[in-house]
Amino acid sequence: MQLVVRAEKTDPPTHRAACAAAAMAVVHLLTDPRAVEVEGEWHERVRTWEDVQIRKVARRARGVRWEAVQELPGVSVDHEGAQARAFVPGPVAEIPPELARLQVAGLDLPDEEGPKPPDGPYAAIALNPSVTMTTGKAAAQCGHAAQLLLRQGDPGEVLAWIAAGLPVHIVGDVPWNECVGRATTVVRDAGYTEVPPGTMTAISWLRRLPSGR
Repeated sequence: MQLVVRAEKTDPPTHRAACAAAAMAVVHLLTDPRAVEVEGEWHERVRTWEDVQIRKVARRARGVRWEAVQELPGVSVDHEGAQARAFVPGPVAEIPPELARLQVAGLDLPDEEGPKPPDGPYAAIALNPSVTMTTGKAAAQCGHAAQLLLRQGDPGEVLAWIAAGLPVHIVGDVPWNECVGRATTVVRDAGYTEVPPGTMTAISWLRRLPSGR
C-alpha cells in the first residue's frame, strides 16, 4: 500500500498529525464499501494484499503533485492540519507514475505536543521512543498499527470506533512501559528501511471512554 503525506514548504503539518492522518487514511480505505463488499471494485486487491504482507510505503507530495494523486483510487483524510491519502494496494511493479515519481526518503516533520484525545471512541497509537524514525517511516508504522487494531481488536469496540469515524490519537504523554501494558496490537518491522528486522516500532489499543488518554 502506498501512502502519501502532503508536506508543503510553507506551513507543513506536525509529525504527530501526519502520522495520525496516515493511520486514519488506511482504516478509512479498509472500511470503504469498495474494499469491504465482495463485489466492490477494491475488494480483491485488498484481500490479496492482506493475505500476503501488509507492507506500506509512505511518500511526500506538495502542490500540483498532491493534486495529481487525488485522481488515483484511494482515500484522503484531513486531520489537525495534516493531509494524507492511502491508495488501493497492488504490486510494486504496477505503481502508477504519479506515485512512483514522489520521494520516499526525507519526509521528516517537526514534532510538538499534539491535540487532546477525542471525546468518543478512538484508536490510541504509541511510537517506540527508543527507535529513531523519520515521519515517513513512523506514518507507515502507525498505518500498520491502525490496520492491526481494525482486524484484531475486540469486535464491539471496533464497531464503536468505526461508528465514531475512526479517529486516531498519537499518544505522547504516557510513559512507554505503561502504553505497552495497554496495547492490544504490536507492530514489529520487517526491516526493509531504517530499523532492523523485528524492531517493535508501534503499538495500539482502543479507548471507548472520554476519560481515557
